Amino acid sequence: MAVPPNHPSTTLFEPPSGPPVRRRRRVAGPLLLVAALVAAVVAVIVGLDKPAERPLPPVAVPDFPVPELDVPPGSAVPHDAAIAPRSSRTATRPTTAAVRDWASTLAEKTQIPQRSLVAYAEAELTVRTSTPACGLSWATLAGVGRVESHHGRYGGSDIGADGRLSPPIIGIPLDGSPGVRAIPDTDGGRLDGDVRWDRAVGAMQFLPTTWQRWGVRASGDGQPPDPQNIDDAALSAARYLCASGGDLSTAAGWWHAVMTYNRSVPYGQKVFNGADAYAKAAAALG
Repeated sequence: MAVPPNHPSTTLFEPPSGPPVRRRRRVAGPLLLVAALVAAVVAVIVGLDKPAERPLPPVAVPDFPVPELDVPPGSAVPHDAAIAPRSSRTATRPTTAAVRDWASTLAEKTQIPQRSLVAYAEAELTVRTSTPACGLSWATLAGVGRVESHHGRYGGSDIGADGRLSPPIIGIPLDGSPGVRAIPDTDGGRLDGDVRWDRAVGAMQFLPTTWQRWGVRASGDGQPPDPQNIDDAALSAARYLCASGGDLSTAAGWWHAVMTYNRSVPYGQKVFNGADAYAKAAAALG
């Protein structure tokens, strides 16, 4: 979960002068939904006093196979792949139509919703212009999105054409229960509907105070940023990661960014595995 600046470290998403974000997983099949919710609760908050290494929730058999590579932290970066076939980061920005065509084809192969892929790709393209030294890849955002909310589908949520999640993804109350950090409400329940305790929200699981700092409106339409909008969430996560890691095209930068998202080696490895598998699938498109 994204934690507010200057708050005692809790977990997931913690860049240089700001947050942490929270972990969520989805298990396959309606009969396992309750077990998934329990696992997510444990995963998010167990071991907060030992943030360097926290156990992950059980993982369902994915639609798209992601090999468990067990890569040592700081030793490598995930495979890279351009957003559109035969293009590169030094080429002219792909058109919106090209991005959508690419996402449609890759969605069939990876089982990532096309709408989520478009959000990840557009976030990369935006920070490529605003923060060119960051070196962030859409695949890294996909790796994070896979772990945090199954690309916006956690708990049966769907993503509309406008990027909105329905129903919204809202985490458990951070109420000081056993294994849970107590974070009293900071936004009057505006984002999470809870006027007593904060909860992580959206596809990338930001806490309200962290969202206030890092949230950005991807469309630039003048409306406030919305963590339940996949475009806003992806771009905000991209900004967060770039602020955390410096150059994510290097092993040191990539791991630093992801491990501040969640100070857990297994978490970082799962993000790496997803990012690597998705990028290889995209590269194979030709």
